[in-house]
Amino acid sequence: MLDVNLFIKIMTNINSMQEDAASGLSRTLVWLMAIISGLVVANNYYNQPLLALIASEFNIAESAAGKISVLTQIGYAAGLLLVVPLGDKLLRKRLILIDLILVIASLLWMTFARELWMLYVASLLIGATSVIPQLFVPIAAQLSNDREKSTNIGLVMSGLLLGILLSRFFGGIVGELWGWRSMFGIAAGIMVFVWFVIYKMLPEMHPNFKGSYKQLMLSVVELARTQPVLQLASFRGAMAFGSMSAVFTTLVFHMEQPPFSVGASVVGSFGLAGAVGALAAAKVGKLQSAIGTYRTILYSLLVLIGSWGFTYFAGETYWGLIVGVILLDLGVQGSHIMNQTDYFALKIEAVNRLNTVYMVCYFIGGSLGTWLASIAWQYAQWEGVCAVGATFGLLGLVAHLLFSRKVRLAAANT
Repeated sequence: MLDVNLFIKIMTNINSMQEDAASGLSRTLVWLMAIISGLVVANNYYNQPLLALIASEFNIAESAAGKISVLTQIGYAAGLLLVVPLGDKLLRKRLILIDLILVIASLLWMTFARELWMLYVASLLIGATSVIPQLFVPIAAQLSNDREKSTNIGLVMSGLLLGILLSRFFGGIVGELWGWRSMFGIAAGIMVFVWFVIYKMLPEMHPNFKGSYKQLMLSVVELARTQPVLQLASFRGAMAFGSMSAVFTTLVFHMEQPPFSVGASVVGSFGLAGAVGALAAAKVGKLQSAIGTYRTILYSLLVLIGSWGFTYFAGETYWGLIVGVILLDLGVQGSHIMNQTDYFALKIEAVNRLNTVYMVCYFIGGSLGTWLASIAWQYAQWEGVCAVGATFGLLGLVAHLLFSRKVRLAAANT
């Protein structure tokens, strides 16, 4: 997960990065944000391939262990709502450094937790504090020119998605070798390293909102209420991420059974397959330039829905699951980048608050997908999970087909 050579290269160019950041968005700064986004967001997903190990140690049902993943995503949504808007009000670098201290404390609590309720609380706090990537995405949008906006957002988001996917692989390997607690201890150490990198290298950005915290939060509600482009993007994003969350929450339980009968390390390795889709989606900005945002989102959602055909009909084979995961991540990431490009194009000086509305909806969708997939697994096993995931994708596609052109026409006339 950590490219040491790239970090060395970055650290030798600190001065030039800061000079470039003053006049725009340097490529070095984009890469820095992409790498750190992946490292931080990974904290939310280490638990997924470890749920069976946790259930075994605490002697609890699989559904009870699944709540750890649900609570982490709910916590993330809460952090997006309560913390990310502060990026418009406070000095962003200082906010990030304070938040990282809380991340480290939450990971250490998870490492040493001895009661189930402690695991639940620690998971909620890990999610609530690991929101730093969503402070980076508005920076990429705000400092990029129109020509490079999609590309830069795509690069940062690809780093984030790679962190999500590779964290499952890394978590599975570490859990199999040294136990699930070791993974969270290692994660805390990585966050200490990230804190020093950000302290040394990230330039400061000044706030653009002068009101109180209450006024800040009321403005978030107003944006959610009055911006149709943001509303549609938020719904599409929520449905896509709910679809993706359904498969990764229950994959470990599916692959514990015949014909696979494998452990956490093999399940976690599916993150490597998803990384292929994530890397491919990083080029979605070029596709948008050729065919437009509407078609790019349409094709991304069709790929997402098509992935469930492989996951369902070939779900008892390795090749079927691998192809399904690659297509799923390609579809989710492609639509996600285009959703963000869509609402960041609005001429509103509130990039963090726009991102808050979208990402809160996005992770509520993920939490809903996780919860429904856990229930579906309990009553209908893998077939039920596939039904949940495909339904989420279809709802996103229907909303896009019914409302996208109408929303764009309304926005053009305002």
